[in-house]
Amino acid sequence: MIIVTTDFVPGKEIRELKGFVKGSTVQSKNIGRDIMAGLKTIVGGEIREYTDMMNEARQKAIGRMVEDAEAKGANAIVQVRLETSAVMQNASEIIAYGTAVTVEQENS
Repeated sequence: MIIVTTDFVPGKEIRELKGFVKGSTVQSKNIGRDIMAGLKTIVGGEIREYTDMMNEARQKAIGRMVEDAEAKGANAIVQVRLETSAVMQNASEIIAYGTAVTVEQENS
């Protein structure tokens, strides 16, 4: 699956629009991460536990978006965006969305 943030795939012609696709996940903090984060806020620096959690959440959201695109018969997703929002205290949603398309295939 080709994933780009642009309106087109460089060097490829879009053959068909398949429509809007999305994937999301809601991640919550856990007590182990909270303890480590609390200690880190005292001394300063990156809170690696949360960075890792959000990276994992982004990958899940993108993976679910790709599944949605594949179900529609797409081989690429253009105009991809990622957003995050707090859905409740100590929980954040990550959503990945874009437009599923089919682009010309390489000749083998």
